[in-house]
Amino acid sequence: MRTTIDPAGRLVVPKKLRERLLPDEGGVVDVVERDGVIEIRPATAEVELEDRPGGPVARSPHAMPPLTDDDVRDALERVRES
Repeated sequence: MRTTIDPAGRLVVPKKLRERLLPDEGGVVDVVERDGVIEIRPATAEVELEDRPGGPVARSPHAMPPLTDDDVRDALERVRES
């Protein structure tokens, strides 16, 4: 897919790709250069490890929306497809 970069340096990501791969409008992404290629990825959540009985637990220091069953199923499908 081809797209353009406007005079302000903004890149238009085609709607089909945005809907499938990126967070909603206003969501945060990471932009990384690797071997001359620009990668755009949804930003990962910050986590801290908290020691609890039974072992450490990863938790976010920020408020996070709850995961739904559909969120978990979608994530599993994406992992299986890759």
